[in-house]
Amino acid sequence: MTKGFLDHMRIVPDHRVPGMVTYPLDEILLTTLVGVICGGDDWEGIEEVAEGALDWLRRFLPFKDGIATAQTLRKVFRLLDPAALEQGFAAWASSLRPLAREVVAVDGKTLRGSRQADRTGALHLVSAYATAAGLVLAQRAVDGKSNEITAIPELLDMLALEGAIVSIDAMGTQKAIAARIVEKKADYVLALKGNQTSLHEDAKLFFADSACREACAEARETDAGHGRVEERLCRVADAAWLSERHPEWSDLRALAAITATRFDKKTKAESVETRFYISSLAPDPKAILAATRAHWGIENNLHWTLDVIFDEDNCRTRKDHSPLNLAIIRHAAINILKADKSKGSLRRKRLRACIDPSFRSNLFEA
Repeated sequence: MTKGFLDHMRIVPDHRVPGMVTYPLDEILLTTLVGVICGGDDWEGIEEVAEGALDWLRRFLPFKDGIATAQTLRKVFRLLDPAALEQGFAAWASSLRPLAREVVAVDGKTLRGSRQADRTGALHLVSAYATAAGLVLAQRAVDGKSNEITAIPELLDMLALEGAIVSIDAMGTQKAIAARIVEKKADYVLALKGNQTSLHEDAKLFFADSACREACAEARETDAGHGRVEERLCRVADAAWLSERHPEWSDLRALAAITATRFDKKTKAESVETRFYISSLAPDPKAILAATRAHWGIENNLHWTLDVIFDEDNCRTRKDHSPLNLAIIRHAAINILKADKSKGSLRRKRLRACIDPSFRSNLFEA
């Protein structure tokens, strides 16, 4: 896995003056990746971890001059071309696992620690996440959540999506994005809210009609835990009529309403919420319900992991390209850790990778 990662990163240009470089770029990238996997959450931590693993690192690269200092790592990552790093990452991630029938969730996350001193300029990152494999596939930086619309097509273009199911929240429910997914020979499940006024209104009116609701195919599932019971009812209708009213939506085949009823055992409170979706999938309620449930994996298994296990929101890396470039390395670290199928949480695996060279070798030589 290490060789594959470094091979794909050869497209990243080194901005430094040839002949004046003490630490080659591939050594700096490997230092950072190993440091992050082994528990380094800032440049000083990465340097310290890598110093302790120097003999092990020399199994992969010469490290003739040892480990670069934290200051050197910081300077290099400030100036690395993030577009090239993103492209290399996406090519490496796509080589790890085929995506046929995989639900690929697309969602954004703000790195709060990257804010400037005046509380502005925080990095907002839109990521594509293979929910079953637990792999980050690609990421794209945007100026803010409102600009996700322009970033998502660029993100999709980085991926080989044939046969996959792409799920996006309401921000990404755009005609051009649906068309791009279909062009990539994938299917979409898109959340529907008021940003698509007429389409959303048609969906609400359809499911408000009792005869229309009763004619829908249905699927149910129930979850219980943490003192709460949640039942989800998915109703799906053939969207041929909706496609005629809105022909600009590519391959629109299904309209879905998912009603979640939550009951809190402690407070005895009950809440009901209905969400609407459009999809290019056949009107199969089980498939659409499964896809919408899988979408939450990007929040629960990626964004939560970055904040709680990798302490991303507390990282104060802010200057130039360094927040984005370091975020890409964190994503690579998650992919490598999740590819390991041995028992243990990601937090424990990071600790094991730091103190156990044989476990570290299992991660990097898989």
